[in-house]
Amino acid sequence: MNALWLGNSLAVGGRSVAATDPARFELPSHHLVTHGVVVGMTGSGKTGLVTVLVEEAAQAGVPVLVIDVKGDLPNLLLALDGDDPNTFLPWLGGEQLATDPRPPLEFARRAMEERRSRLASWGIDDDAIARYRTRVAVHVRTPGSTAGEPLHLLSGLERPSSRWKDDPEAARATLSAAVSLVLRLLGRDPDPAKSREHVLLSVLAERRLASGQSAELGALVSDVLEPPITELGALPLDAFVSPGDRASLAAALNTLLASPTFATWRQGASLDVAAWMQPEADGRTPVHVVSVAHLDDEERTLVLGVLLEEVLTWVRGLPGTQRLRGLVVFDETYGFLPPHPRDPATKRPLVALMKQARAFGVGVVLATQNPMDLDYRSLSNAGLWCVGRLQTDADRERIVDGLASSDAGGGAMDAKALTKLLARLRPRWFVVRDVHTGEAPFLLQPRQAMSLLRGPLTRAELGLARARLGGSS
Repeated sequence: MNALWLGNSLAVGGRSVAATDPARFELPSHHLVTHGVVVGMTGSGKTGLVTVLVEEAAQAGVPVLVIDVKGDLPNLLLALDGDDPNTFLPWLGGEQLATDPRPPLEFARRAMEERRSRLASWGIDDDAIARYRTRVAVHVRTPGSTAGEPLHLLSGLERPSSRWKDDPEAARATLSAAVSLVLRLLGRDPDPAKSREHVLLSVLAERRLASGQSAELGALVSDVLEPPITELGALPLDAFVSPGDRASLAAALNTLLASPTFATWRQGASLDVAAWMQPEADGRTPVHVVSVAHLDDEERTLVLGVLLEEVLTWVRGLPGTQRLRGLVVFDETYGFLPPHPRDPATKRPLVALMKQARAFGVGVVLATQNPMDLDYRSLSNAGLWCVGRLQTDADRERIVDGLASSDAGGGAMDAKALTKLLARLRPRWFVVRDVHTGEAPFLLQPRQAMSLLRGPLTRAELGLARARLGGSS
C-alpha cells in the first residue's frame, strides 16, 4: 500500500493550534479512490497542496491527469535541483527582477538559497528532487495553442482508431463528444439525442471510421452535400434533413474548416486518455497537465466537456479494483460543476465520474476557491475534504453544510466547532476530514512542493520549460 506524504498533521481537540507538536502525515493512496475536495481562498495554499498531492501520487507510480484552469499547474515542470543560479534565473518573474536593485544573478542566487532552505526544513534535498525527476514525466498540453504540446480535440472524429474494432461503444461515445463540440462551435444544437444534425454527422462519420477511413471535416462536408446513404432510421434522408438544411450545415462546416484560428484545434496529440495514462517508454510515471488558461470561458467549457467525456470513456473501459490506479485533478471547478439548474457540458461527465470512477480505481480531486458555486449533491461521495482559509462566513457555512451532507459527516466535531476552527485558520493550514479513518477532523500543513510555484508561465517560458524540463525532452 502506497502512502502519500502530504505534510504535517496536528490534532485540534479542545486545544489551541500550537498546543501539540506536528506529526508527519501520510495519506494511504487508496483513500483517494473515494475522491477528494480541496477548498481555499486565494493565498490559502490550495495550489501548493494540490501540487504536493500530484507530486506524491506520481512518485508512487500513479498516473495523473491534471485539468488546469488558472495557469498555475504547468509549474509542475519546474522541479529544479542543483546550485547554479542560471538554472533558476529564467523562472523569476520579470517584475521581480525589474524592481530589485541587485544584479539578476545575485537576486536569483538569493531566491534559490531561500527555496533550498525551505525544502531542507522538510528534509527535501537536491537528491530527492533528482530522484523525483527520474521517476516522473510531466507533459503540458494546450488545446487551441502551440504554447505547450498541441492537442487534437477532434481526433475522435478525424482520426481512425482501433476502438472501432475493440470497443465500438467507447468509440461512439468519443465520436459523439467530438460532434457535439463541432456543433457547439457552429452555434447549433449539440444534443446527441435531439439534434438531427448531430445524428447525421455521427452516422456519416461512423460509416467512415468503422471502415478504417478518416472522417476529417473536409470529407464530412462532401458527405453532407452528397450523402452516401438514402435513409436515416425509418425515414428517407431528405425527409429527416432536407437538402437545404444539409447545404446550410455544409457551408457552416466549411467556414469553420477554413478558419485559420481553428487549425490549432486540429493538430497535435490525439485525445486518448487511455494511452496517456500508461507508463512512459522509459518507465517514468506520466503527469498530463491540460491547461486551458489561455482560452475564454466558453471555449474552456467546450474543451473540458470533450476531455471529461473522454476520461469517462477511459474509466468505463477499466477492470474493477480497489487500489488507486489513476488520479484526475481538476484545479478550479468554478463554473464547471454548478448547482441545479445550470448544466454546462462539463457537469454530466463530472457527476458520472464522482459516482462511478471509484469502482475502477480512479480517484477524482476537485479544487476551488469558490465553494458557493459547487453542486454539493455531486460531492456527497467524496471521502477526503481539505478546507483552507475562506473569505466569508457564507463560504464557511456552505462548506460545513457540505461536510454534513457527505459521507464524511461531522465526525466528532460539531458544526459550530468546525465553523469556529475554519474562521481562525492561518495560511497554508487546512482542516482535513478523511472518512476512512472515522476520526475527528485534524489540521494539515502541506509540505513544501518540489516544483517551483512560480505562478502562470508566459508562452515563451512554457516553451522553455518544456524544452529543458518537460516529459518529452
